[in-house]
Amino acid sequence: MNSFQKRKKDVLSKLDKSSKRSWDVKIVSLCEKINSLENFYTTSSCSGRIVLIVDNSKKGPGLFVNVWHEKINVEELKKSLEKIQKSDTLRVYPDKFSSKISTKGNIKFKKKDQRSSIGLNLNIKFKQEPVILHVACESLEQSLDFLKKAREVGFKRGGIISGGKRFVLELIGTEKLEFPIISEGKILVEDEFLKLIVEKSNENLKKSFGKIERLKNIL
Repeated sequence: MNSFQKRKKDVLSKLDKSSKRSWDVKIVSLCEKINSLENFYTTSSCSGRIVLIVDNSKKGPGLFVNVWHEKINVEELKKSLEKIQKSDTLRVYPDKFSSKISTKGNIKFKKKDQRSSIGLNLNIKFKQEPVILHVACESLEQSLDFLKKAREVGFKRGGIISGGKRFVLELIGTEKLEFPIISEGKILVEDEFLKLIVEKSNENLKKSFGKIERLKNIL
């Protein structure tokens, strides 16, 4: 077993460090396919998602109010927004760390993997994020070959972000949306606009899921 294979075995044996603690359903088969190949393994992935997130101006971990890794409907989104609007405090999911945001927006780090409360005078963003995948490759040639196949199936953004003992590819979809949706407890958009953004977000997720499937089939 060479050094790359040792690193691969070590990485794949570790617990998932994401807040979700598991692969997204839509990307599991692709990750398993990559990890079954001798000269490659995945280091992180996301199939694409829709999130409502605290819009915090200070640097710190992301705080997710709601996360969907599947298509959603207008009723789901509206219900979540109304819940935020009507609550005095709201439980939020940490990204990598748990934190508590006061009504003034100060961050205090707490024990990992707990959920915390926020004061609702903070702003909330709507984000639809594309598929993202990081793949470790044993050689430069294999990295370039993998990148070529990824571009063939629609990954326009991609490149080698690390070299040396291993080469790491980063592949990112280009379909995304992001804008403020709640400000100081007030929903900023009308129902008709919510319908439009749900349709567009679902369309973008469908494109991400299609890229995942096509990449799996071409490897």
